[in-house]
Amino acid sequence: MAGNSERRGAKRNPGSKKGQTVGSGGQRRRQLKGKGPTPKAAERPAHPAAKRARTAAKRSASPRGRTSSARGSTNRAREVAGGPEWVAGRNPVVEALRTGVPATALYVAERVDSDDRVRESLKIAAASGIPLMEAPRPELDRLAGGASHQGLVLQVPAYSYAHPDELLRTDGTPLVVALDGVTDPRNLGAVLRSAAAFGATGVLVPERRAAGVTATAWKVSAGAAARVRVARATNLTRALQAYRDAGLYVVGLDGGADVSIDAVELLTEPLVLVVGSEGKGLSRLVRETCDVVAAIPIGSQAESLNAAVATGIALYETARRRA
Repeated sequence: MAGNSERRGAKRNPGSKKGQTVGSGGQRRRQLKGKGPTPKAAERPAHPAAKRARTAAKRSASPRGRTSSARGSTNRAREVAGGPEWVAGRNPVVEALRTGVPATALYVAERVDSDDRVRESLKIAAASGIPLMEAPRPELDRLAGGASHQGLVLQVPAYSYAHPDELLRTDGTPLVVALDGVTDPRNLGAVLRSAAAFGATGVLVPERRAAGVTATAWKVSAGAAARVRVARATNLTRALQAYRDAGLYVVGLDGGADVSIDAVELLTEPLVLVVGSEGKGLSRLVRETCDVVAAIPIGSQAESLNAAVATGIALYETARRRA
């Protein structure tokens, strides 16, 4: 018998023995609760992968970064593919409302410092039936995407584009304007204005790498965007070939062409006028699709014309010849 542990009246101090007592391990294991499997890196809020995922989600839901300024201001209009556009700033908002840009809501900051532009914006919005929404400045900061909104943000819905075939539905001789690589919405707005003035049946733009009908285009068009149909083509070359198959002639504009626009005999026929960008001009495949490539004669003091000016001149010559 070891020691006196069995001695009558002896008391053993449990704390004197090192280690756990019998059964304590099982009891403590029952008290522990597992946290489950380790979450993925993208699901941990503080992990860099999660931060990258949040940034990517914001970018996919945020504007593509195109901006438009008015009167030298840094105020901008945000646009999202397939979603609404947000016009921020007092000058851009009041100018958009003056020109009849379709809007779904006007957001006004709480306790905004009112001036002539704010009062006119509120008056036009009320007369046009545009809902007025009062919002805190942090909310306006979010809607404007960081642009200086000065207490006014206008929501413009996404434009509803026509199908390219719809531009052929006209009572007269079809006259379609196609833009190849024109990325400035101000040029598109000016083209729409010329198209409405000279009786074009519609404007065709590529789906990618091209300007769309944004609030800036609406504003520059001076309301013509409401009267001229705009269609989007997934592939501009195939759309032009389809127009040729439907009986239209395709005339491209290029400053280096040998034929002058006033010498083109096809202007009185069903026609597609194709205008390229000021820098690159017509792309190779589009040029090869054209029946004729013509130039607009200009003086030696100017190297080239921008897309909007060239379109206006060509449309005028076409309308004059048809008259």
